[in-house]
Amino acid sequence: MAKAHVGPMDYLPEFVGNMADTGLLVVSLDGRGRPNVMTASWGAFGIFWSKPMFIAPIRKSRYTWGCIKKTGDFTLNVLPRKLAELATFCGTVSGRDHDKFAEAKLTTIPSLKVKSPIIEECVLHYECRVVHANAVVPEALIKDIANTHYRDHDYHTYFFGEIVAVRAEDGLRRRL
Repeated sequence: MAKAHVGPMDYLPEFVGNMADTGLLVVSLDGRGRPNVMTASWGAFGIFWSKPMFIAPIRKSRYTWGCIKKTGDFTLNVLPRKLAELATFCGTVSGRDHDKFAEAKLTTIPSLKVKSPIIEECVLHYECRVVHANAVVPEALIKDIANTHYRDHDYHTYFFGEIVAVRAEDGLRRRL
């Protein structure tokens, strides 16, 4: 289906709702130029440095962390309702051991402004260029969050991705 250019905030309620409900598919390229996808169920959308940004928290232990560090960009992709189960698959197996695109039968499409591709089967796509990365400082984190979310000391890095292009399928609201 054709994908039209839209503004970063045109589908913000759908984007955030999908992230909280199903999860977003984060795509980046590994060191060999092979696409990797993971599911993210939280992050932050906002305006930083007068630019629209998505802050993607990725644990350093995740294969995607190294991909984003190497590539310097990522895409965010929103699945239609009928493919929601793919978010579970992409969030439970590692790209170190699996070609998730092949196994899930997902198709890549070149992005307009970043190296990492978008996913054809998805209905909404954000292309993000990393402008800053910030690691969680364990000593600065309150104890209840540290004890609940970081028992194994596998802290997140927050990748600030400037949203440089957004595309959406016509009628995507009916498919979410």
